[in-house]
Amino acid sequence: MQLEKMVAFHKAVGDPTRLRIIALLRQGSLHGQAIAGKLGLRAPTITHHLKKLKDTGMVYSRRDKNTIYFYLNERRLEYMTTAILRIGDEERVVAEQLKVSKEDQATIIGNFVTVEGKLKQMPRQLKKKNVILSYFVQWFEHGKTYEEKEINEYIQTFFDDFATVRREWIMQQFMYRENNRYELNPVEMWPVVVQR
Repeated sequence: MQLEKMVAFHKAVGDPTRLRIIALLRQGSLHGQAIAGKLGLRAPTITHHLKKLKDTGMVYSRRDKNTIYFYLNERRLEYMTTAILRIGDEERVVAEQLKVSKEDQATIIGNFVTVEGKLKQMPRQLKKKNVILSYFVQWFEHGKTYEEKEINEYIQTFFDDFATVRREWIMQQFMYRENNRYELNPVEMWPVVVQR
């Protein structure tokens, strides 16, 4: 599970009104006006909170003629509330899947990186892709924040499609982004590490 989804979930349920909405929806589906009436709040306030809950997948809606009813996705709620207990397990599984010997790392890098240090193409296979992403991300310093422009300029020194590389670094947990500023994740979060 991506850490961002877990954080978004905990932020969504970290509000007393949203917890009260969840409690109401556990008893059965309701429309927005009914929720507002039961909680003594205005409809726009309820709409705001329901959107936050829908964004996490805990709540979904169905239209019945002119009325929209909201339902609690209890399976999703249970999965998300216990996800924090599975963090270590998921990372161990990913680490096992992406173990790459130094010889294999050298072969992969040799196959996808020119002698001038340019990336020929992004590998399709996840294991190979992560070896390449790890190889190039090591230029950055841990604890230092980088502007998106700096990231793009660096990527263009070895590959034209900077958006793809940047997106993959985020998706594969090598880096994280906040307000168009980038920073390396701890090496323990990386799916594979290439020694230089």
